[in-house]
Amino acid sequence: MANEAKPCPCDIGDRMDYGGLGQEVQIEHIKSYVVKPSSGSDKAVIVIHDIYGWTLPNTRYMADMLAENGYIAVCPDFYVGKDPWSPTSDWSKFQEWCEDKKPTVINREVEAVLRFLKEQCGVHLIGSVGFCWGGVAVHHLALNYPHITAGVSVYGIIKEREDCYELKSPVLFIFAEKDEVVPLEQVSVLQAGLKEKCSVDHQVKIFPEQSHGFVHRRREDINPSDRPHILEARSDMLHWLNKFM
Repeated sequence: MANEAKPCPCDIGDRMDYGGLGQEVQIEHIKSYVVKPSSGSDKAVIVIHDIYGWTLPNTRYMADMLAENGYIAVCPDFYVGKDPWSPTSDWSKFQEWCEDKKPTVINREVEAVLRFLKEQCGVHLIGSVGFCWGGVAVHHLALNYPHITAGVSVYGIIKEREDCYELKSPVLFIFAEKDEVVPLEQVSVLQAGLKEKCSVDHQVKIFPEQSHGFVHRRREDINPSDRPHILEARSDMLHWLNKFM
């Protein structure tokens, strides 16, 4: 997630022409984007958006990709109707905007989605995937929801909790080598802490020459040199979920 010094440059590579294959539904008190695979499935992934919110075409594109690989994908509005950040917003107001949108204060919404998936979709295995703000949220879920079987945190770290290395479920952490939002120094601290304190499967992977947002916010056809890294990261995401689900 963005920090005070380096605001999140997640507005690069927008897939604004993408419409999505799923539908918007009401899940208790929150709106959500839900897309299901062509054949039935008892596996689902909670897709957690970045600061630009649940309607962003890029994020729905990733949800659709998960559905194409056999998962029910649900992307809830974790801001619960509050305005997401906008590329035109005043970055000097970013921390103020964040105050009531903490990625670690989402339990009520998570519980509603879990009920929906189990009671209305017949799901038995649930994973999570999140980007930037959502990557922090995935880390939070792995610390608090052991029955969420696997997580993929993409450029997101919880730093303020002493127990942030004590994962309860497997997590793949994906980072970019040239990410000014989550610098390599923070990634190194995470790696060391997980090595010392984490007893479940985990992996930290750093993609060379990439910058923040590359997995979901950069079109794979923008730059030929980026394409292999984008596709590899997405493949890693799917392989991790498949391994534990």
